[in-house]
Amino acid sequence: MSRIGKKTILIPKGTSVNFENQKIKVIGKFGTLEKIISSELQIEIINDRITIKRENDLKKIKAYHGLIRALIQNMILGVTEKFSKTLIAEGIGYKFQLEKKLLILSMGFTHPIEFLIPDDLSIKLESSTKIIISGIDKEKVGFMCAKIKDIKPPEPYKGKGILYEGQKIIRKAGKTGK
Repeated sequence: MSRIGKKTILIPKGTSVNFENQKIKVIGKFGTLEKIISSELQIEIINDRITIKRENDLKKIKAYHGLIRALIQNMILGVTEKFSKTLIAEGIGYKFQLEKKLLILSMGFTHPIEFLIPDDLSIKLESSTKIIISGIDKEKVGFMCAKIKDIKPPEPYKGKGILYEGQKIIRKAGKTGK
């Protein structure tokens, strides 16, 4: 039985949720998100609470039940608060630059790497080595951070690379000389 799927979701004030034709639409102060939901699940919206029920107890549908509940919760949180992640460039000469809708990374390669910033995400340059990526869709924020981090993942010997704020790098001992 899905423990997460059974929990009800509270709809905060200033947020509206509509469910029609297997499509859920969440509208809040930061924007609108939509998601298509399988017909095996029924969604009931009663008195600012959302409950999700499933038709049968197949293993796949039980897992989908919990997943959809978590996705709807994230949609509601995103349109009311926004999600954000912080990336830090650790290393000599590693830096971020922002030019209109372009993020430029200098990561020790022979050329700078450019990322086009999507319209639904915003990137704030806190310093030349620290950026904050924020948006209403948790999946898009995480995916953008992962793409940027893949350019130069942190290495275990010197700890250089792009890492999340608060991320611990397990350091390895280097070679010992004779």
